[in-house]
Amino acid sequence: MAAISASRVSRTIIAHAWNKSCTQVAISTNENEVYIYEASQDAHVSNWKLLHKLREHDQHVSSVDWAPESNLIVTCSHDRNAYVWSECNDAWQPNLVILRLNRAALMARWSPVGNKFAITSSAKSVCICYHEGENNWWVSKLIKRKHDSTVLSVSWHPSNVLIVTTCSDFKCRVFTTQVLWQEHSTAALLITQK
Repeated sequence: MAAISASRVSRTIIAHAWNKSCTQVAISTNENEVYIYEASQDAHVSNWKLLHKLREHDQHVSSVDWAPESNLIVTCSHDRNAYVWSECNDAWQPNLVILRLNRAALMARWSPVGNKFAITSSAKSVCICYHEGENNWWVSKLIKRKHDSTVLSVSWHPSNVLIVTTCSDFKCRVFTTQVLWQEHSTAALLITQK
């Protein structure tokens, strides 16, 4: 019988996300940094090359997600912040997302189209975040007063409009999250519970 060998990138991995071509992986290791490795299917884990360290959070990063079409990375942390990272000249630049949370951000997920993302939190709310081109920043609208406890996870419907959340109050909820863009005004977000 052949022996099975195992290697580790890190002792602990909290979250990870692959790029579209599955040649790079972003890993959160229960620290305030995210590590991006170059990985190939042929190379053993011990041969993965560390490309970048994303350092901006004050507390450990709880989630990371990589948008396949736009090549943007979103990270969120227990420091109640989220950052959208964009690659420019072989370096990753952070862009702070205004979340307005009073407790930890737990999970971040890009929408299927990649034009917005959702962040769950222990503040009994979900942030729907989108880029406001007029001011060149990421803003969020909160879904609150619908959950009775910590929102643990979120998943997008392929329509790019519906999300489903799970909560530690033993309930699953479906929301419509549609950003309405008008020609000469800021974005408004419709949030309704189904």
